[in-house]
Amino acid sequence: MLYSLLRPLLFGLAPETAHGVTFTAIEKAYRLGLLGKGSVSCRPRNVMGVSFPNPVGMAAGLDKNGEHINALAALGFGFIEIGTVTPRPQPGNPKPRLFRIPEARAIVNRMGFNNQGIDELVANVRHANYHGILGINIGKNFDTPVEKAIDDYLICLQKAYRHADYITVNISSPNTPNLRQLQNAGELDRLLGALKLNQQKLADEHGKYTPLAVKIAPDLEPKQIDSIAALLMKHRIDGVIATNTTLSRVGVETLPHAAEAGGLSGAPLTQRATAVIRHLGNMLQGALPIIGVGGIMCAADAKEKIEAGASLVQIYSGLIYRGPRLVREIAQALCVSGESHLSGEV
Repeated sequence: MLYSLLRPLLFGLAPETAHGVTFTAIEKAYRLGLLGKGSVSCRPRNVMGVSFPNPVGMAAGLDKNGEHINALAALGFGFIEIGTVTPRPQPGNPKPRLFRIPEARAIVNRMGFNNQGIDELVANVRHANYHGILGINIGKNFDTPVEKAIDDYLICLQKAYRHADYITVNISSPNTPNLRQLQNAGELDRLLGALKLNQQKLADEHGKYTPLAVKIAPDLEPKQIDSIAALLMKHRIDGVIATNTTLSRVGVETLPHAAEAGGLSGAPLTQRATAVIRHLGNMLQGALPIIGVGGIMCAADAKEKIEAGASLVQIYSGLIYRGPRLVREIAQALCVSGESHLSGEV
């Protein structure tokens, strides 16, 4: 109710300004104990060998540096994913780089992995008093040649490993030059091989196994999805997140800001992301779990992702348009009616 009153004020601000104002308000509400009691409890979901208290997660991109973990946890998420983080700090793309399309309940962003670097993120995680499930999303610096991208991912993997419950390998943002090239078979084969080898070394070193998930784009052709699925199984990757933002503008072509460069998220992505999940599910046949993300604006959207083959879901744009109540709405709906889809271990 409160967010519905505040949203017109926030939407009157530039999107990045509103982002900062919102986090300031959330932090104050958290310190005053006004945000609730944390995660919505239901039957835990064992996914990637991790026990998730509920199946609704916060997608990467909202808290890039892990500065607001405690406050976000109080909104009811079953897990939180921070990042994308890179080895070195970088400012991201020039502003303005974030645009709302309210008529379509959509967002266009070309943020460009703006973050304070892996060392700062790890320091923030250490200071957070958070005992829930934490994912850390890793990427490469914009000025690292794609042929040396493996080095950046390994740096982040090594530094994030013991602080995360799972690590996401982001190879699908459209806002870092040539990043999506890493989804091509040859590059992906080499990257996954290197990551898996180092994951095992780190597991031995730290005495804990931290699962690896790969985040893919929604703009892949069926044969590309098949190739990626085969490589994920070949390298025994622990999970796949589908999907990132899209370069498509189908359905929003004539709306203000639709022509801005960047990735589109929100309601126009709903069906495209679900189709990728369904195709992946058919290919993987339970070999590894899928985390569904993309255009989840209500509980029904989340249920469609689960029915298409996802074990967990994540939200971002829906949170911007609907506010914090969306977290509990989805969690309660999936916990009550989704047991038949979510009760199995993956």
